[in-house]
Amino acid sequence: MAVNQVWGLLLLVVVVVFFNGCFIEEKRHCVQAHIPGSKKLRNASFPSRPEVVKIGSILTFDSIIGKAAKIALEAAVEDVNSDPTVLNGTKLELTIHDSNSSGLVSIMEDIIEYYEWRQVVAIYIDDDHGRNGISSLADQLASKRSKISHKAAINPDATRGDIQDVLLQVSSMESRVIVVHTSTKCGLNILDVAQDLSMMESGYVWITTDWLSTIIDISSSLPTRSIASMQGVITLQSYIKDSEIKSKFIMEWENLTKMGLSTYTLYAYDTIWLLARALDDFFHQGGNISFSKGPEMKDSQGRLLNLDSFSVFNGGKVLLENILQVKMNGTTGPIEFTSDKNLVFPTFEVLNVMDTGFKTVGYWSNSSRLSTSPETLNSNLSNLSSSSELLSGVIWPGETIKKPRGWVLPKNGKELKIGVPTRVSFQDLVEEVKGTDMYVGYSVDVFISAVNVLPYSFPYKIYTYGDGHNNPDYTDLVSLVNAGVYDAAVGDIAIITNRTLLADFTQPFIESGLVVVAPVRRLSSGTWDFFRPFTAELWCVIGIFFLVVGAVVWILEHRQNDEFRGTPRQQVVTTLWFSFSTLFFSHKQNLMSGLGRFVLIIWLFVVLIISSSYTASLTSILTIQKLSSPIEGIDSLKLSKDRIGYQQSSFVRNYLIEEIGISESRLVPLNLPEDYEKALNDGPDNGGVVAIVDERPYIELFLSTRCQFRIVGQDFTRTGWGFAFQRDSPLAMDMSNAILKLSETGELENIHKKWLRESACNSQGTEFSVDRLKLKRFKGLFIIIGLACFLALLAYLLLVIYKYTKHKQDPIESPGTTPGRLQTFISFIDEKEDLVNTRSKKRLRQESSLRSNRDIASLNGYRSTQKESSSITIECSQRED
Repeated sequence: MAVNQVWGLLLLVVVVVFFNGCFIEEKRHCVQAHIPGSKKLRNASFPSRPEVVKIGSILTFDSIIGKAAKIALEAAVEDVNSDPTVLNGTKLELTIHDSNSSGLVSIMEDIIEYYEWRQVVAIYIDDDHGRNGISSLADQLASKRSKISHKAAINPDATRGDIQDVLLQVSSMESRVIVVHTSTKCGLNILDVAQDLSMMESGYVWITTDWLSTIIDISSSLPTRSIASMQGVITLQSYIKDSEIKSKFIMEWENLTKMGLSTYTLYAYDTIWLLARALDDFFHQGGNISFSKGPEMKDSQGRLLNLDSFSVFNGGKVLLENILQVKMNGTTGPIEFTSDKNLVFPTFEVLNVMDTGFKTVGYWSNSSRLSTSPETLNSNLSNLSSSSELLSGVIWPGETIKKPRGWVLPKNGKELKIGVPTRVSFQDLVEEVKGTDMYVGYSVDVFISAVNVLPYSFPYKIYTYGDGHNNPDYTDLVSLVNAGVYDAAVGDIAIITNRTLLADFTQPFIESGLVVVAPVRRLSSGTWDFFRPFTAELWCVIGIFFLVVGAVVWILEHRQNDEFRGTPRQQVVTTLWFSFSTLFFSHKQNLMSGLGRFVLIIWLFVVLIISSSYTASLTSILTIQKLSSPIEGIDSLKLSKDRIGYQQSSFVRNYLIEEIGISESRLVPLNLPEDYEKALNDGPDNGGVVAIVDERPYIELFLSTRCQFRIVGQDFTRTGWGFAFQRDSPLAMDMSNAILKLSETGELENIHKKWLRESACNSQGTEFSVDRLKLKRFKGLFIIIGLACFLALLAYLLLVIYKYTKHKQDPIESPGTTPGRLQTFISFIDEKEDLVNTRSKKRLRQESSLRSNRDIASLNGYRSTQKESSSITIECSQRED
């Protein structure tokens, strides 16, 4: 931000006069060369470069900054003119004008946000530059919920007495964070007068724009009085890394003057080089320096201004584009502009004035924001803003290292107006002492205790809010705080969204939330209590799984276990007996298959958990007195059609309508605890309500002596009670810290015990009825056993199919019948596995024997054939003989 202002304001360099030579003669050719569509355009040559270009700068001659900048500008012009490669022979001629004023807004609102200061006082020079700078600062602070609480303008020609009058007014203000945006001379006088007025002591924060860091850099020696008056001040300066170009210029600077070197000096030097390079590009593109008469301008009265002598540079737009496109390395480092005409990567140092100089406490850039290390600058570290090490330790005015609070109560003796609601119910929270202007109660005690913890005191007066017949609307009370009628509101005020838009709240001093209270009845023991631990749905599922597991085990054991065979009746009885006996782990059947044992192990685990849960729930039912209610919480209340009670003037009404979706016709406003009791006892059928919705602290007070009612369900909102202060009031934060201290020391709990009594019903050994065990609580167990049964059956089926294919045989059938494949397969499954294996072995033996007989017969036939052949041969031989 400030770097761009340095380029654009302090070092305003303008082309003011054209080159020497035949300007008029060359002007005609220049114009012709640039006319679109001109026949001479193709053959036209660019006009020759001017011999001299005169430039001007506006500085403040009587300031140290202006004097140093003047030397730097002149040195840069000399260096440019001595380098023929820059402007190709064109020389720069510098004219400097005295502006008689200076200043620069380089204060950073990240700093104010970092230290959590909400209000600042701005002291500034009363001119356009000063007013515009403070206006810009105010906009920046507003975006962070901070503000300038007071603007103190100082005339540029103000005397020491004028400055003293301004500072006396500032000292009576609430804020102790003071921003100084003035010229160098005036700024030193302000700090000097502040020292005399004891405004440089502990508790104050002084932040200056970068005029202070510059004057410390440039001045070889400052008066002892001036050094003493600036101790502990925070100031800024542009951060420039060391480089070879910078080092070379520093050596040149030491030969030019005995003045110190500041960032202003470096920017002044680089500005000339930047302009020279832009002019070189401008001339290379065929640009020429020409002027035209300025436009007619009128004043606020509509009268024509006499600006005949005012002229406009015709090539200004092109030259500006060339300036923005320059990329160079200067004494200040890489120089380049973004598309929105800002410098790329501007960075600053946050400085703390100490002794005769200052120390760096941090760095700042657009991307990394605050940082303790220059290496992290411009690295887009978005999480640095939340770090606790963004700035190093600062020694504040008064030589203290403790961060100043940044504000005090005004010295005008004004009492704070505290609005307190006049309640007609639950007066343990807030109650007016009859015949006095005093208030007591839980909320008031917390407020007084928190005020006593503060390291300072402040005068306040309590004002009553309410008509005394009905509880007041607390949102209206907070609105009066926002309107300035009250400075704060103290009471049992719930912190809800629409109220936080009107005021700043402290840390909650008690947790709250909406709850449902309903009549309850005691559950007495009955004949069928042993069914109560489980819901009907869960009982049914348990019974189904007993049957399923029994059937699965029968299938897995039927082919190989004699205990699961027999007549159909015997098998059904055996299966049912085995299944239900596992409930008591008393099954006597021995399982022979691995799959059956796998299913049984998992089932016994499920049975163990179910039986344990049943035992625990039944024990609780039979030994502990229980309470029950037809309303189980806000969900069941929403589904019903009965009327619902709420506290009159409470935010509960709007919440139930807008957030829960309950019809307005069902809501009944109630005022006193006695009204609550009567409405609940009457019930919805007799003009009463089925339940009441209210904040927990009220309900706990209501139930402290009424055991026939109880809170049902859980809190369905989470809020808290706090004290409301005007927006941006620093008291809100200090009171929040005080409330936290009360909590840490246990004092807050003592106040709670004093006013909010515990219910007498808690000691009667009763307990609100717990929901019966539902199916969803055991869903995982049933999924496990179901999956185990499925996998076991699948594995068994694949194994049987494999055996059936391997041991396929002629079906057992009656003569003359041909059974189908399915019937054959079912018969195979139903047959005992030992018989199948025996028959298979027998068939294998028969097939082996048959093969042996066939082999013998074949051998005998062969021998017979051979014998016959031999006989024939012998017979033939005999015949031949």
